[in-house]
Amino acid sequence: MAKYNYHPAASRGVANHGWLQSKHTFSFGGYMDAERMNFGALRVLNDDQVAPGMGFGKHPHSNMEIISIPLQGELAHNDSMGNGSVIKQGDIQVMSAGTGIEHSEFNHSETEPVKFLQIWVIPDKQNVEPRYDQQAIDMDKAHNNFLQILSPDASDEGVWIHQQAWFHLAKFDADYTREYVLKNPEHGLYVFVLSGDVQVGNQTLHSRDGLGIMGEKHLAIKALSKAEFLLMEVPVVFS
Repeated sequence: MAKYNYHPAASRGVANHGWLQSKHTFSFGGYMDAERMNFGALRVLNDDQVAPGMGFGKHPHSNMEIISIPLQGELAHNDSMGNGSVIKQGDIQVMSAGTGIEHSEFNHSETEPVKFLQIWVIPDKQNVEPRYDQQAIDMDKAHNNFLQILSPDASDEGVWIHQQAWFHLAKFDADYTREYVLKNPEHGLYVFVLSGDVQVGNQTLHSRDGLGIMGEKHLAIKALSKAEFLLMEVPVVFS
């Protein structure tokens, strides 16, 4: 039987650190909700805004797949593997923390804020060799389409992670409808709206709303206005 978990934007956890404004879809840091720990392998979905010249100092991670998707501005990355780069809107960054990695993320601008999604996915392999990658996203291909930006396959479109997960970005015109077919019918799908209004089943979603869906093999997604959204297909039962 299908199950839908609706997470309105206003129900998210809020963190205000002055230099960092963050909204947490799932429990994170000082925000704890036993009913909002994760959606299957999708553990963290943070909607972050970092003030000019500020950021996250060097800190460690292990055994987590960490994805960053800039929405506005530029984000500077450095890590203990020697990687140093700047990502911007239209890029996607992935880091397999594996056996352990230290990294920092800072707003590259001294005058403008940077906004980005920070997403954590629980891996299907433990203690892998740490890895970093970033790619540019051709957003023209997302027009009235599900553009794949992440998968478990290094030879497939987008970046890859150590988990049977697929992410797609979409930019729909108003009144456009398209069906998403799950790669694995036993997976769940999490829809996160970046802008505009969309309808999934009988549920209407607005900007920054989220919807977790289990028990469906395919779903029709309709844009009620011009809309941009992210689809995250992940295992919902995993070891």
